Amino acid sequence: MMDLLALNPMVRLALLAALFLVVVAGAYLGTMALEQRRGARRRLATEVSPSSSQSGRFGSLRSQERESVWMTLVESIERTGVSLVDTKSEALRAKLVAAGFTAPYAPRLYTLIRLALVIGLPLATLALMWLGGSRPSIVKLYFVLMFAALMGLYVPTLLVRARADRRKKQIINAFPDALDLMLICVEAGLGLEATFGRVGQEMATAHPLLAEQLGAVVLELRAGRSRDEALRRMADRAGVDEIRAFSTLLIQSTKLGSSIAQTLRIYASEMREKRRMRAEEKAHRLPVLISIPLVACMLPVMIGVLLLPAVIRVMRSVLPAMQGGAG
Repeated sequence: MMDLLALNPMVRLALLAALFLVVVAGAYLGTMALEQRRGARRRLATEVSPSSSQSGRFGSLRSQERESVWMTLVESIERTGVSLVDTKSEALRAKLVAAGFTAPYAPRLYTLIRLALVIGLPLATLALMWLGGSRPSIVKLYFVLMFAALMGLYVPTLLVRARADRRKKQIINAFPDALDLMLICVEAGLGLEATFGRVGQEMATAHPLLAEQLGAVVLELRAGRSRDEALRRMADRAGVDEIRAFSTLLIQSTKLGSSIAQTLRIYASEMREKRRMRAEEKAHRLPVLISIPLVACMLPVMIGVLLLPAVIRVMRSVLPAMQGGAG
């Protein structure tokens, strides 16, 4: 290895470039970590300040968002003439919002990451093959690089989808508890806005994702948005059928003048029943899932244990008798 470094200047150049990238990445990650800690300290100082109002618990719609490094990177790349706007921008934004990426520049950053992976993974694979001394054929090299490019193209999509599914499951599991708390607050005489705010505060530790959705509704209502529009936007952000049905139910109850408490009581009962049915479904799937390792691992061992004495007895008694009879 040392001889290769001493004789090949290209290898030395590649190692120096890799070392430079590692140092830059370390410095960048360290800077981002320090900036996040500073932001967290500022938010904590704002929340625990005696002069902070009740509306400051969920933040403020008029607060100035700090300059993002990712936003600067996206804008600098777009200034070079590379367009990062996706043709299906609205659908992509909905997927990213469902996964928790709500920044305005998230679709463009997602496109940038996919583009970098599509180009970077084949180049990295080619560099590893060249440094390892592998000399594949043209056909093999073509398929390897094509597979690396496809991985770079589809891996971000799979990660975003998996994150969105995980967030949806967490919101669905927390929703019946939130409905019970809403019912208690409404029956105690609180309005819908105060109910959302109180439930969001109570569930901030146990179910932060659902608390974030409720807090966003409170902020939009205080900013002057109508209740119907705020509920529809919450349903779009969550991307969960249960919350979308809940928003539609509240909107219809408000327009028709029916009791919100009775509506919440019926819908909370239905959500608890659905959660119980999901738990029973998972419990019923356990025997089928357990049978797979049982058949694959334990059954061959049990068959071997049961048949091994018979095989040994056959080898000791039957085979010598057969050999003697043949002689």
